[in-house]
Amino acid sequence: MTSRIDLVASVVLVLATLCAPAATGAAQVVEAGGAVPDSALRGESAALAASSPVRVCAGGDVTIGTNLDTAWAARSSKWARRRLAPFPDADSLLRPLRPLVADADLVLLNVEGAIGDSPTSHTKCRPGASLCYAFRQPAATAGALRRVAPSAAVVGNLANNHARDAGDDGVDETVASLERAGILVTGLDTVPTLVPLAGGDSLAVIGFSTSAGPDPRDTALVRRVVARAAARTPRVVVTMHMGAEGRTAQRTRDTTELFAGVDRGNSIAFARTAAEAGASLVVGHGPHVMRGAEWWDGALVAYSLGNLLTYGPFNLTPPNDRGALLCATLDAGGAVLEAAMRSTRQRAMGHVGADARGSAALVADSLSRLDFPWTAARIAADGTIRRPAPHHP
Repeated sequence: MTSRIDLVASVVLVLATLCAPAATGAAQVVEAGGAVPDSALRGESAALAASSPVRVCAGGDVTIGTNLDTAWAARSSKWARRRLAPFPDADSLLRPLRPLVADADLVLLNVEGAIGDSPTSHTKCRPGASLCYAFRQPAATAGALRRVAPSAAVVGNLANNHARDAGDDGVDETVASLERAGILVTGLDTVPTLVPLAGGDSLAVIGFSTSAGPDPRDTALVRRVVARAAARTPRVVVTMHMGAEGRTAQRTRDTTELFAGVDRGNSIAFARTAAEAGASLVVGHGPHVMRGAEWWDGALVAYSLGNLLTYGPFNLTPPNDRGALLCATLDAGGAVLEAAMRSTRQRAMGHVGADARGSAALVADSLSRLDFPWTAARIAADGTIRRPAPHHP
């Protein structure tokens, strides 16, 4: 049965397509399984040539407490030797991030957990289960997330392993809370989330996860979905929640990764497929640590941006305390004009701020050189991202 969310997303997509006649022909051909005619692409590029560049800033995991189980607060308070409130003031915790995204036209955040206050009997974790956590943030969190960037569009990604922690009803409540706050939602299905831009253009965002939403392990699906979005608008941002977790998962390898015996996919195979299908940016999270970045087929891929802001039963010992915001400017054709990685650090639970030392950027640069010798994104301590030097075998 088609959900209300799917119907709304489909209507938005149809309306956006009807309002963009230059892209409509290309979209129809792709959906029919054929190639996009060069003439259609040239017409679309000409129509967008005068469009203004768009600044996109994307971050990793955001979780601000949980009202499904508050026992963690007492345990953590004992460990921290100070009282930790189970329900912190979300605006206070998020406020230090505002200067880091002040220049953004679009902010993309991974909402790592449900949102809502309604009574629920849903139990994700069995009694005594290890490596199982259930997160649902208070409903007020949605408004605080929107206020991170008052003058920009904000997109919340729900393609992750905690969005369904309060069950199917919890997903509906999460979406309703985010939409009431003015946040666009992605990651529920294969319909791209279209973000309206100045001048009548749009940017597409698509979320993938091995736990919920479109499956990044199905590369044929990935190629089809991303190509369909790119036929409608040349600026496509793809986000992925996949890969193993923790301090031993900082390296990115071209192989299937496992965590707790669960198939977490091949991040490289996914990202390169998305890039080849037309993505401008591919943004990763899920490992809870920084990973390397590379340029592939013109797209910038960040394999994991680590933890952005996590308040709750999380391990914040190094390297889990380091994260970053990836900010990139896309031109009318979807090309990355310039990019930067803005390092952050959580010095205590929920207390995040800019890291003047640029630790996350330097870690990402080192990992990039190790894992992608010929395609590595070169990242300076100030966060500036450059393309690799030409390679001549």
